[in-house]
Amino acid sequence: MSATGSRLRVAEQDGITRIEFVDRNILDEANIQQIGDEISQIIDELESPKLLISFENVDHLSSAALGTLITINNKIRGKDGQLRLANIDPQIYEVFVITKLNKLFEIHDGSEQAIASFS
Repeated sequence: MSATGSRLRVAEQDGITRIEFVDRNILDEANIQQIGDEISQIIDELESPKLLISFENVDHLSSAALGTLITINNKIRGKDGQLRLANIDPQIYEVFVITKLNKLFEIHDGSEQAIASFS
């Protein structure tokens, strides 16, 4: 693993930036920091960001990763943007429910639903 390699796969479609994670386990503090920095950079480059973060390949997520998601959400809202989360594993979704983050984030079962929800 190189420190310069991106931890994300990013695709842009119809004004919506879709982000997927390279790693199955988002637990390492340095990786989480890098992910946060990469997503922040994407947000900075967009006027009114519309981000879809897909957790399709993610098996484990640390609490630090959740903190980074909250920071990303605040940054997007500060720019009148929209954030959607999709494809969250049921065990990870349980953590969102326990922490009440399912109320903070707009979470969809699949990417297509999430894309359709953007205004």
